Amino acid sequence: MNCLDYGLSFINSVGNGNAPRFWVESRCRIIDNTDGSFSDYYQCGSCKSERTFAEKNLFTNPNYDFLPVFGEEHIAVFRRHAYCNDNYVEYRPAQDYWGGPLFDVQEASQVRGLDSNAAILEATQKCLPIVTHTEIWDTNTHQRAIIECPVKTMNIDKSACIYQVDTGIVLFPDLSKRYDQQIEAFSLAYIAFNASHFADFVIESPTAIIKNGVEVTQVYHYSKIRSLEAKNTVFCIGEL
Repeated sequence: MNCLDYGLSFINSVGNGNAPRFWVESRCRIIDNTDGSFSDYYQCGSCKSERTFAEKNLFTNPNYDFLPVFGEEHIAVFRRHAYCNDNYVEYRPAQDYWGGPLFDVQEASQVRGLDSNAAILEATQKCLPIVTHTEIWDTNTHQRAIIECPVKTMNIDKSACIYQVDTGIVLFPDLSKRYDQQIEAFSLAYIAFNASHFADFVIESPTAIIKNGVEVTQVYHYSKIRSLEAKNTVFCIGEL
């Protein structure tokens, strides 16, 4: 899987009175190990609920976050309110939203694999775009996934020659079962790792708000932590 250029990758739409464009923030490829087939899904940037093309008062009140995920056949829309809303995620056939998606994604040129901590630190200090691939798998369902994202936050310690990726949002797939609509496997998460063999995820989930020892409500928050065996590969775009 070649890296995307995340400065040039968008999901446009056919449009029917409104043809929005969304910036791609991460990609996930789910691979069927029984036959090698795969499907790609694109997580796009969040916006806020709005009255599109109104003359005034453009943001709705109460407001909520709106984050789309695009596949070839289906679209998922995550709506995060201030409370734990029932319609947090909605799935529809791809053609039901804005006449269908147009995948205007571009592969990056001059991609170089960073095969040592020293190379990762050098690319970071030179302010080169960095993209990572995190491969996870489930041997029982014979599925694996490659989670790709641009690194928005990178921690380095030059004296110790160590690094730590901490970035998101990414698509986190549940590979423990096979879904009738594969797009239903996804949750939203942040990813962290500092070695090639594991990755930690914090996943957006219903989260209790406790006051004086009593649960007063629930919200969607990045709170569910999982650590998985993984294969992490770090790339930079451009010459070191």
